Amino acid sequence: MASNAIAIAKGETLMTAIQTLKTWIGALTDVGLMLLALGIVCALLVGGQNIPFFGNVSGNIMTFVKELGANGLVGLIALGFILYLFSHRQMA
Repeated sequence: MASNAIAIAKGETLMTAIQTLKTWIGALTDVGLMLLALGIVCALLVGGQNIPFFGNVSGNIMTFVKELGANGLVGLIALGFILYLFSHRQMA
């Protein structure tokens, strides 16, 4: 009976660790998306120049979209998958 309690405690500890990791990853993703939005706004205000700390955000986004478009159906599937991941993500 004691070994069962230890196994359950280890399983709960593992699940708690996984939940904590998911929370951290979600928070870091949110920070990354906020920085991306800030970089886009700064690039629009400055006129698309190379901005310190953010770099050439608008140029990088344009390149990403062009590469997805050049790959046809595979690019469309990849874009759909990326949008699915961001739209169905929940903070724990």
